Amino acid sequence: MPTPPLAGGTAGPAALRPLIDTVLTALHDGAALRNGPLPAGGPDTVTPRTRTATHPLIPDHGTGAHHALRSLVTALTEGAADPAHPHCAAHLHTPPLALAAAADLAASALNPSMDSWDQAPAASALEADLTTALAAEIYPHAPSPDAVITTGGTEANQLALLLARERHGPVQTLCATNAHHSIARAAWLLGLPEPVTVPAPTGTLDPASLDEALTHLHRPLLVVATAGTTDTGAIDPLDAIADLCATHGAELHIDAAYGGPLLFSPTHRPLLHGLHRAQSVTLDLHKLGWQPASAGLFAVPERHHLTPLHHHAPYLNADDDTEAGLPDLLGRSLRTTRRPDALKIAVTLQALGRTGLADLIDRTLATAHRLADLITKTPTLDLYDRPTISTVLFRPTGTDDHTVATLRRTLLNRGHAVLGRAHAEGRLWLKVTLLNPHTTPEDLQALIDLVTATTLDVTSRPTPRPAPTPAGPRTTPATPTTPATPTTPATPTTPLTEDDTPR
Repeated sequence: MPTPPLAGGTAGPAALRPLIDTVLTALHDGAALRNGPLPAGGPDTVTPRTRTATHPLIPDHGTGAHHALRSLVTALTEGAADPAHPHCAAHLHTPPLALAAAADLAASALNPSMDSWDQAPAASALEADLTTALAAEIYPHAPSPDAVITTGGTEANQLALLLARERHGPVQTLCATNAHHSIARAAWLLGLPEPVTVPAPTGTLDPASLDEALTHLHRPLLVVATAGTTDTGAIDPLDAIADLCATHGAELHIDAAYGGPLLFSPTHRPLLHGLHRAQSVTLDLHKLGWQPASAGLFAVPERHHLTPLHHHAPYLNADDDTEAGLPDLLGRSLRTTRRPDALKIAVTLQALGRTGLADLIDRTLATAHRLADLITKTPTLDLYDRPTISTVLFRPTGTDDHTVATLRRTLLNRGHAVLGRAHAEGRLWLKVTLLNPHTTPEDLQALIDLVTATTLDVTSRPTPRPAPTPAGPRTTPATPTTPATPTTPATPTTPLTEDDTPR
């Protein structure tokens, strides 16, 4: 077998073109085979089919580039949960823009590593300019705002607690019951006290409870507010929380991984009033920015706040190189090798501009309100609340939590829809997280009809009975799995959130 060609250099594009064509064909063919938002049959069907199509993964003799691409990409696409389908709307799982995915291809081909200037000369300059520009969107009046690129909200929230610890020692974190699970996890990883949990009786942090907690706790204190919860999309009262932090001498971090991009919409920006008052902010553009994961950001109002991240490794940032003018990149992340995720973000922002991105955001949030209207007009469905961002919770009228969970799994196993689940007000709800700006009113009505028909199917099934025992002593029949009357589950001790792989 000849030596495989490389992606870079002047010869790289010629080698990539036919391979990309094979990939695009496989993406199309796999989606056609799937013919829906996700493959039907559940894990028992998808796993063996995928293994059969991709076996052996390490053959003695290679199958060749086109065969390997065609077989594996087709299998992966056929078995994908496709966020570009309007009925794949469970999580903060974005259908990426084609132009962002194309930019990501360039990043992969060039493969700059963002840990030293001599591996990423232009990419490091682009990242520095982009992070400064995005930080200025969050902190428009700060003299020297800055940010670092992260893998998402989990890493950014960890940075917030890490830098607070470096400034003040073992800080006590406070957050509401609606906070993302990464806050408690970051405290654990950093050896900090377990976060104090403040009630969120209406889905957002209760200022009176926060005031009481801050009054009785010893400093140093770090309050974490949320602008866009993963369960409901709720936004905490940021200004009121910032006032309390100022009164009690506490610092404030705002996890705006979901809601942060509303800054680009003049219509919805007021929802984030007070964001600039935080000592740090988390932002994810692989949510309401339509980027391929990952595209997270951790922003601060003053560049020197990032100084504790500095790290010295002589082979990457030797003192004499830095003194000679080579940029030191190791203080730009907790990671060493990392991709130039700034490229796809910069391409998107430049291609769409402020007005283009605002249109995508406004269109998506309008779609969420349209879905809420349809649910309200459907007598067999209950709406939890009007959406704050693009998350809509609802459930079939008169059903119990077991039926709601069974309905969701039935839709998944049949390959008809990918809906999430969330607990609110002591009940389980179906969750629709709308992030597809191409979703039409007809798509929404089809989803409502699908849920209604499947609910009827699920609730009309006879109660399963145990199979008769062929021999041996008589057994007592199992209790039916569907409760005869609705039940109220215990309130979970930790909020249910989406998987933060993406967060």
